[in-house]
Amino acid sequence: MTRKARSLSLHVLPDALQPGLALVFCGTAAGKRSAAEGAYYAHPGNLFWRALHEAGITARLLAPAEFPLLPQFGIGLTDLAKRHSGNDDELPPGAFDVPALRAKMERYAPRVIAFTSKNAARAALGHAVSYGLQDECIGTTSVFVLPSPSGQARGHWDIEPWRALAALVSLSPPEKGME
Repeated sequence: MTRKARSLSLHVLPDALQPGLALVFCGTAAGKRSAAEGAYYAHPGNLFWRALHEAGITARLLAPAEFPLLPQFGIGLTDLAKRHSGNDDELPPGAFDVPALRAKMERYAPRVIAFTSKNAARAALGHAVSYGLQDECIGTTSVFVLPSPSGQARGHWDIEPWRALAALVSLSPPEKGME
């Protein structure tokens, strides 16, 4: 097994990244349910997939297991902690690999990276953030911060920043048969 293959095999969930994406979502780490199912945002209480559809980012409601289809929609997925799963307070110190995230953004250069929580954005950027488009970029990639879709963050839920992201990105519909 090559070093790269060995490294990728340690990832809880594989990245869904490729050049030319309009949008990449980045969370902190896969939750326990997501890790068990091998799919991003898999817990039924997580609003991620519903928010993508309701905000108009995807033409139809996708199931978590369909995450490998997202690049066909111009969307990618990654996490700050690729080798750990669980709630943020359960992650070991040093779980967030910010240099690896920055390298991915520079390599793939999506138009926008959307952090799916203030905690993820704060960890990646190194300072407090507010929801919406940020003044800074990671490489050439614009930065957007969203309310967490996690059921545990329901008290902070607001679909409006997700709609603002959809308006900013204005993704083209996928090829016929993909919607």
